[in-house]
Amino acid sequence: MAQAVLYHGEPNGASLTVLAALAESGLDIPCQPIDLLAGARHRLPGIAEPLAIDLGIEGEGPVLVIGGEAMTESVFLAQYLDELAGGCGLQPDDPYAHWEMLMWCRQITERLSPAAALVGNLAHSQQAIAAIAADDFGALTASVVSDDLRARWQALHDGAIDAAQVADSEAKVDQAAQRCEDKLTDGRAFLMGDFSIADLVTYSWLAGMALIRPEAFAARPLTTAWLARVAARPCIVSALALANTAEPLCSWAPGPEINRWG
Repeated sequence: MAQAVLYHGEPNGASLTVLAALAESGLDIPCQPIDLLAGARHRLPGIAEPLAIDLGIEGEGPVLVIGGEAMTESVFLAQYLDELAGGCGLQPDDPYAHWEMLMWCRQITERLSPAAALVGNLAHSQQAIAAIAADDFGALTASVVSDDLRARWQALHDGAIDAAQVADSEAKVDQAAQRCEDKLTDGRAFLMGDFSIADLVTYSWLAGMALIRPEAFAARPLTTAWLARVAARPCIVSALALANTAEPLCSWAPGPEINRWG
């Protein structure tokens, strides 16, 4: 394999998914933390093929660079790492179970992750983004190729947040917690039965919500117990150990575009 490096933010959201998948894989790929709130993701060195950064829909997620090509989107990266390692058990072998896992991941990345990112940014990052000096913020946003992502940076900087969108995002966090609760009612330990990428991606976006929106989990004991089981997994413990802040689950950066179709 060509020289590789994984650029990542604090272990939360998309970065946590990929860091945990890397730990689970056992692959020896160097990890380089970057300051997502400084726009560092858009100024990475040695990128010959930037298309995945420029047009990725996940927002300020991790970037795996191999031979100058940027690779993004946390679910795809988790799959790549699992397969590069020869299959470390993060994906079901059964075709239907594999489809079910991917469908679950798609629902999480299209509904929960944009909602969690908005709620998380409003709780923990908006003041820092708003405090960026005008010239510095202009340089930061000028480096963001995606119009959609640049607009989310601008909205947070300007405080131009739609209250209805916030309420909708909070509802989607509640709905995701309930979906987990429903999935776990048959006594399974993990969302697909066996531990998988579905657990990684769901935990990565939902765990931080337990700190911000505890009411989403108050009457959902199965989801709360599942969060604790995933938190105890060695790959999650290893990923969180890479944090440079006291509480990485409070670290947020502009995320995916809110699903405008509900």
